[in-house]
Amino acid sequence: VRLQPDPFLNELTNMFERTAEKGSIWVSLKHSSDKSKAERNRMKSGGEKVELRCLIRATDGKKTISTMVGPKDHHRFQSSYTTILKARMTALKKRERKEKRK
Repeated sequence: VRLQPDPFLNELTNMFERTAEKGSIWVSLKHSSDKSKAERNRMKSGGEKVELRCLIRATDGKKTISTMVGPKDHHRFQSSYTTILKARMTALKKRERKEKRK
């Protein structure tokens, strides 16, 4: 399901809540122009600029959601996305460091 960026973030938060006790979420990011390869080649040969966007997909194994984020919205989306990730990654353990000998 392709969503707009704000509903995507809301649904991602809901996914994290559903899998809080047990489960995982996989998130993948890649650049994409949302056009076919032939259409991109035609635009390049015609001298048009192809705007690359970021395709973000998230799945919990049962449900898959995705969104496209353009260069203009990237910073706002990234800050909201990192806030969600920091709030939900509570199961990570702190790294144990070895004591230094003097």
